[in-house]
Amino acid sequence: MRIAVTGSIATDHLMTFPGRFADQLVGDRLHTVSLSFLADTLNIRRGGVGANISFGMGQLGVRPILVGAAGADFEEYRAWLERHGVDTASVRISEILHTARFVCTTDTDHNQIGTFYTGAMSEARLIELKTVADRVGGLDLVHIGADDPEAMMRHTEECRTRSIPFAADYSQQLARMEGEEIRGLTEGAAYLFTNEYEAGLVESKTGWSAQNILDRVGARVTTLGSDGVRIERAGHETLTVPCPEEEAKVDPTGVGDAFRAGFLSGLAWDLGLERAAQLGCMLATLVIETLGTQEYELKRSHFLERFTKAYGEDAAAEVRTCLS
Repeated sequence: MRIAVTGSIATDHLMTFPGRFADQLVGDRLHTVSLSFLADTLNIRRGGVGANISFGMGQLGVRPILVGAAGADFEEYRAWLERHGVDTASVRISEILHTARFVCTTDTDHNQIGTFYTGAMSEARLIELKTVADRVGGLDLVHIGADDPEAMMRHTEECRTRSIPFAADYSQQLARMEGEEIRGLTEGAAYLFTNEYEAGLVESKTGWSAQNILDRVGARVTTLGSDGVRIERAGHETLTVPCPEEEAKVDPTGVGDAFRAGFLSGLAWDLGLERAAQLGCMLATLVIETLGTQEYELKRSHFLERFTKAYGEDAAAEVRTCLS
């Protein structure tokens, strides 16, 4: 099954300031702020939802096709993704803009000051999915993740026009979207991904009821944090899959992307929705135990051991035949 993953490609530059921002702010001078903070640590992390999801699928042995836009500074990141099983040949490289970047400083009170530079991400709207499909011999599913908003709309419309099944996954872009945009990205989706809060926001902004949404998508996949995931389909019983037990809770960043990576891998292996959700929950658990969205290492024996403990031998036996 050939799955294209569209979405942002970015790097995170994370710094820590060994003091309190509040101590540097003067109450009656906030309209003329000019501050500089001397940071004592810097961590550069690979990120972006498209890249994070693709990395997870590559770890499981599924070779996803990453579709997004980056800058000329992408080559090192490209090599990393290729080493981990990701097809990056359909990434557009901007001639003038850098790869999207998030720069964030955190103080001792865990307050944060951050800036997101969209950069080359804005050129994702120039990518035509037909070119991607022609290169790989056709596409069976396109995952449309958070990206340049116009790119998300164009990819969705192209999928409809070319009768390519697609998954709608607005995630971080949902807050800025209005009802008409959300309806346009949702109608006819094979899968709709949200977390529980986003699910309510979708209903509020679109004016659609839960049933209205089920009538418009193939499956509604709602992540529930530590409670796992709920999958709803019109005319079917609701399926709920729990999360495996965590060994540690280190960093929740990228957990949603990891779930999607596992879920999409299960679809690629034609394992059914329950197994796909179990794979997603297992991969998400590995990520929450790791600092960084692409810093985990998937060891087959360890993964299967924990998967068996969480979901039983019969479920593990099905996954074992697919996991490379």
